[in-house]
Amino acid sequence: MVLLDFTRRLAQHQKVFVELNELIMDKNQEMQWRETARWIKFEEDVEEETDRWGKPHVASLSFRSLLELRRTISHGAVLLDLDQKTLPGIAHQVVEQMIISDQIKAEDRANVLRALLLKHSHPSDEKEHTSFPRNISAASLGSLITHHQSSSNHLSPVPEPSVTEPLMGSTRTSQDSSLHIDIEKNEKDSAPPIGMHRSKSKHELKLLEKIPENAEATVVLVGSVDFLEQPTMAFVRLQEAVELDSVLEVPVPVRFLFVLLGPPSTNMDYHQIGRSISTLMSDKQFHEAAYLADDRQDLLNAINGFLDCSIVLPPSELGGDDLLRSVAHFQREMLRKREEQEVALLSKEPKSLEEKEALLAPLKLEDDPLRRTGRLFGGLIQDAQRRYPKYISDFKDALNPQCMAAVIFIYFAALSPTITFGGLLGEKTEGLIGVSELIVATCIQGVVFCLLGAQPLLVVGFSGPILVFEEAFFSFCKSNNMEYLTGRVWIGFWLIIIVVVMVAFEGSFLVRFVSRFTQEIFSILISLIFIYETFSKLAKIFQEHPLRRCSATIVDVNNSTYNSSMEDVTLNPLALNSSTPGTVKVVGEPNTALLSLVLMSGTFFIAYYLRKFKNSAFFPGRLRRVIGDFGVPIAILIMVLVDYSIQDTYSQKLSVPHGFSVTSPDKRGWIVNPLGTDGQFPIWMMFASILPALLVFILIFMETQITTLIVSKKERMLVKGSGFHLDLLLIVTLGGTSALFGLPWMAAATVRSVTHANALTVMSKAVAPGDKPRIQEVKEQRVTGLLVAVLVGLSIVIGDLLRQIPIAVLFGIFLYMGVMSLNGIQMTERILLLLMPPKYHPDHTYVRKVRTLRMHLFTAIQVICLAILWAVMSTVASLAFPFVLIMTVPIKMFLLPRIFSTREMQCLDADDAEPTFDEKEGHDEYTEMHMPV
Repeated sequence: MVLLDFTRRLAQHQKVFVELNELIMDKNQEMQWRETARWIKFEEDVEEETDRWGKPHVASLSFRSLLELRRTISHGAVLLDLDQKTLPGIAHQVVEQMIISDQIKAEDRANVLRALLLKHSHPSDEKEHTSFPRNISAASLGSLITHHQSSSNHLSPVPEPSVTEPLMGSTRTSQDSSLHIDIEKNEKDSAPPIGMHRSKSKHELKLLEKIPENAEATVVLVGSVDFLEQPTMAFVRLQEAVELDSVLEVPVPVRFLFVLLGPPSTNMDYHQIGRSISTLMSDKQFHEAAYLADDRQDLLNAINGFLDCSIVLPPSELGGDDLLRSVAHFQREMLRKREEQEVALLSKEPKSLEEKEALLAPLKLEDDPLRRTGRLFGGLIQDAQRRYPKYISDFKDALNPQCMAAVIFIYFAALSPTITFGGLLGEKTEGLIGVSELIVATCIQGVVFCLLGAQPLLVVGFSGPILVFEEAFFSFCKSNNMEYLTGRVWIGFWLIIIVVVMVAFEGSFLVRFVSRFTQEIFSILISLIFIYETFSKLAKIFQEHPLRRCSATIVDVNNSTYNSSMEDVTLNPLALNSSTPGTVKVVGEPNTALLSLVLMSGTFFIAYYLRKFKNSAFFPGRLRRVIGDFGVPIAILIMVLVDYSIQDTYSQKLSVPHGFSVTSPDKRGWIVNPLGTDGQFPIWMMFASILPALLVFILIFMETQITTLIVSKKERMLVKGSGFHLDLLLIVTLGGTSALFGLPWMAAATVRSVTHANALTVMSKAVAPGDKPRIQEVKEQRVTGLLVAVLVGLSIVIGDLLRQIPIAVLFGIFLYMGVMSLNGIQMTERILLLLMPPKYHPDHTYVRKVRTLRMHLFTAIQVICLAILWAVMSTVASLAFPFVLIMTVPIKMFLLPRIFSTREMQCLDADDAEPTFDEKEGHDEYTEMHMPV
């Protein structure tokens, strides 16, 4: 039961808010508690000159202050699980315990009590125009008087000063009248009207956003007083956390109090000791130990553990990067030992069944979607049972402004590759499948998948590997005098059979063998296809519209002209001027290639830097978020306006068909005859189509399942689950059926799906200042994907508007998606490390725990596999590209373990080693947390 209570309490209170208050003299020469620092995770100090909060920073403590803290706790008063609900009650118990432990004299009781109940002030108080100043309330005074008189009658017969008198107050003639006056004064000053509560200020609301829910506070009170002869200390843990009126700057329940008062003549630095206990209480391990401490010794042991992991820097002139590197390395080693001790402690066998259940309860996860049931279509049934009960919430959860912003962003992110890939596919298939077919397929298959799929965060679309296969199969059919579209119909037929068999026997579990090694190669390959196609199309524009020389037109006085090349003018300008009277006028010729380059690069850089702008220090966080989220539409709009303003230069626009028609109406219709246009399609090819169908299935299987793995990573904290079997069945069946209408096959597009999930990710606002934001939730719903698919389909209707968009602008978006998708891939980072000296390598696990040459060898093997894939994809053997891709799985399973040790493979190929794509890209709250509140 003790361990069960331990698990419950720590699960609820993983973070604390710590406030340091020091005893100072205000401008009215009255003593008060003044907040000088606070901790949510890092330390923030009040700057004395400006009376504002400084930047969050890691607290640096003096070793002597830690030793003094340990000594005071070993001799001071420790009250654990104190059953009090008010500050006067807590103060009275603290003072009595100080007397019992011989820290103060009985005659100092009233002075210490009055000091503990002095007014609390905060830097934000002067900025708040409130009619209710922070002070001790009349109710608190009343409870104090009753409590104090009932307990002091038998302890001290001498009348004691009122709690509202100065610390060194004089004697009184009438105790009752003085107390009565104090109560009336506080009632007038601080008691709000009945039924009214002080509303939270903007400062409090903003600070509360950064404090996690269920957090509990620690109040640290330190200062020097003249009436004490020796320091007195008390450490208090309340039985239940309570809100103490007017003590903290925010209404957070208080669980711990630390009090340290003493004479000013001592050598003790009260401020540094207050910072030390505050830093200790903000440390996760120490405050967990404080929650569970049974006596004083447990607190001392926790301090010893903190000291074991602390660093003492000797006085020296060493500084800068050398000092930081040495300190960081030494601290990593100590933290590693600390973690090993915790693991060893948790690995001990619990004695009772309840203790076992308590330890295993936090580790229980939802059912593995890839776990085999052992019966036909068992995985498919499980997917439906897991996901469809949450179907209604998939529409309710979409009622959020962030979802609407995601629709606009993902629409352009989905339309750009649809149009661009459609143009490429039209060129490679001689117009048999083009933009029209791709738009219709994206719309229909996207709508059906979002309505029925198990993971609606996936964006169904055309991809680069499928484009490679379509080109290879078209070349094969053309060289063998077979109808390309008819062959695709039979491939679609076999696709449906293959996927039904695969789902029936729960074959999706095979994705477990697709490790990080293969995922990274496949991900970089897709990104390279995006980047390559961008520059390939741009190079084609330069070929069709080569750069032109400017011509010089000389106008003489007789209005006759003489044309000469600019080269002639440059070589002999004097001869020109001497031989022909008149002025020289240079006429600039339109330059399509140069304008296309400007539009493409401009779109890319605007979208790229607007994305980075989210993490900048300019403008408020909400404005940065809006600008960053709409970076792609903003970039498209700006460059379209630039193109529109340049009237005398031709630029190729989007080729969107007029109305609902196929790309080449003279070559085909919407229905494809399975027997061919003349009914002579070879029968042997109908059965042989199972081979290319298997290749297509491998591509769709790999991209869809890998994308599902990436989107469903545990870091995203998805709560509605996913369905590998159901999604695969839907996507492949829709693609196989679409072949009958001459529509392309689709897969879960990796880049677009990850972008979609990122756009719907909500970052936690309850983040400690200076700390990185963490994912709070992802808006798991079906509406955004559904609306995006519908809008892509309606793009045919708004064809006149889309035809104003230059194709070069979409090349910029294409390049942006390819470059951004490279972010966060470990293989990309290791490729960059090949060009970097070891002393500049970042602090990653695979850098620290794997020798540099061994790490480079692993990277080289991946690069060789990627080069082979690219070479196969670029030759006539491109039809076998999926088989070559799948061969990377046995390479990792059988070859790499013979070259690398198990430890090296765990560091380099672990699925949770590093985030994939731009999952590391936090929202802009990261920068906002670094700024003063």
